[in-house]
Amino acid sequence: MQEVLIYLENEYADWEISHIGSQITSSNKYLVKYVAKTKDPVVSMSSLCMIPDYAADEVLNSEIGKFAMLILCGGMYWSKANFINEEAKNLVDLFVKNNKPVAAICDATAFLACHGYLDDTPHTGNSIGHIIQVCPSYKGHSHYINEQCVASESFITANGTGEYEFVREIVKRLEAKPAQEIDTWYHFRKKGLAAYINEQSKK
Repeated sequence: MQEVLIYLENEYADWEISHIGSQITSSNKYLVKYVAKTKDPVVSMSSLCMIPDYAADEVLNSEIGKFAMLILCGGMYWSKANFINEEAKNLVDLFVKNNKPVAAICDATAFLACHGYLDDTPHTGNSIGHIIQVCPSYKGHSHYINEQCVASESFITANGTGEYEFVREIVKRLEAKPAQEIDTWYHFRKKGLAAYINEQSKK
């Protein structure tokens, strides 16, 4: 069974990936694993402590065929590190080189932009103004789309409030569940229980 990797750093935004694991693993088609620079525990912005399954070097030295996708979680780390992260860049390079999709949300999208990955592909992020401000070398202006989440051939990008759209596009790309089931889950979560009950009562 292939694995979907989620990359974490200290102060990662745990809510941005909170639905990904359950949606993917419940499909019984993939395993979800976590990777960081080392196997030392990483702590989220809400003090959720995670012990990574892999150190970055272990993934880089593994058979790439065992992995289906790399997901970069957002959080405070990216900007505090000035969007410099050699381990994460090496992982992205590995997946891109092997035609494996890479997904990023919130400031992880700015990390991709800062390193030129989004210069020639449709993408979004925490506003084009933010990307321009933090990434002086950014050349993807004409490919920026002001949406919650944008899926291109190689990348899935989302802004920091697009976690539901992010999950939807990831699960669709993996073909982990039927499209109708994914859309039903998305609308239920996006609109809420009250709206769902009202819609059902009108049928």
